[in-house]
Amino acid sequence: MVAVVKTLPPEVVAEAVRLGIKDLGENRVQEAQAHQLVVARDAARWHLIGHLQRNKAGKVPGLFDVVHSVDDGEVAVALARRAREAGRVLPVLIEVNVSGEASKFGAQPDVLDALLEQVASLEGLELRGLMTVPEAVDRPEDARAAFARLRELRDAGAARLARPLPELSMGMSEDFEVAVEEGATWVRVGSALFGARA
Repeated sequence: MVAVVKTLPPEVVAEAVRLGIKDLGENRVQEAQAHQLVVARDAARWHLIGHLQRNKAGKVPGLFDVVHSVDDGEVAVALARRAREAGRVLPVLIEVNVSGEASKFGAQPDVLDALLEQVASLEGLELRGLMTVPEAVDRPEDARAAFARLRELRDAGAARLARPLPELSMGMSEDFEVAVEEGATWVRVGSALFGARA
């Protein structure tokens, strides 16, 4: 479970870590920087789950342990270069827009094969799997098709690359049980832990 700590005061994040939460999900580079002024960098595993802009890639290797939201080849190249400069191999997931919503980030499924091959070839990155943010639904069960689609895309990609892609980052507070049933290895839970955000 990745505890989503966006918009929380740093003191609340520190208390969550003190209580045993070890994986923290951040939407923005700047927020991670602010939180890490209070919560030690090595006190938790830090996940970037929000959209990554190329101009922020340079800060990522120093702040994060896993990036869930690579969705563009240019961003991947910049991130790989910065990881190499930092002497790191950074685990990454490719974000896929399985719902096709124009308002959502993520690679479209029809360009996923090429992006998988590109990211898998980049020194400095370790391709670990796929992530998605499905369309908002009224019932958790209605998200099942999106989660199943991501799993199918992951399985097909792993077969094409002839290498395992073990991670599926999918499911949030409202639907994580269904995501787990469909194979999620990471669920991103915020409001169920911390309450609704303003």
